[in-house]
Amino acid sequence: MCGKFTQILTWSEMVEISNLLLASEAGIVETVTPMRVASVIALDDRGRRRAVRMRWGLVLPGTRKPIIHARAETIDVKPTFRDAFASRRGIVAVSTFNEGLEVTPTKTEQYVLTPDDGAPIGIAVVWERTPDPRGGSLLSFAMVTVPPNELIGSITDRMPALIDPADWPVWLGETPAKLEDVKALLRPSARALTMKRAAKPPPRKKDDGQPTLF
Repeated sequence: MCGKFTQILTWSEMVEISNLLLASEAGIVETVTPMRVASVIALDDRGRRRAVRMRWGLVLPGTRKPIIHARAETIDVKPTFRDAFASRRGIVAVSTFNEGLEVTPTKTEQYVLTPDDGAPIGIAVVWERTPDPRGGSLLSFAMVTVPPNELIGSITDRMPALIDPADWPVWLGETPAKLEDVKALLRPSARALTMKRAAKPPPRKKDDGQPTLF
């Protein structure tokens, strides 16, 4: 299942535009992995699109263990996700996402999926707002997954639920729809993608005893 994606931050500034995919300016590329923060497109209390910073790893009230993925097949009936699916749906607009091929129980080869048309990919998420022990609220999300298409099925058995641009208003809740029709959007994507093996990360430098700054 997807464990990494890249996101162009300037897309977040264009969520008011009726067609987000018209955005062409290249901004700062942000690589997001579980437990890091990403920009999620969601509706505010007045039904307007907003880009909100949320942590990838959904936290439910009264629990501590974050949830990274939500299966589309049970998202409308499983208590963990049922309420969020009904009223707290969002989209993460990404430029690429990663999938892994399990070579051995301890080794995974990473592959990068890139859209052939160069336009952003809209990944479906559900989100929660929970009290933050440090004060205020914590916004967190889980990525929705579906069975893989033929390309991704060659390396793994799940893929992110990709929402077609024309369906964004229904998924976000701008266009009223029955929940069964919303769920029908969660299907293996026919989007034309190119898959390439990810470059190996550079070797780690020898620890010089100094603290790492983030």
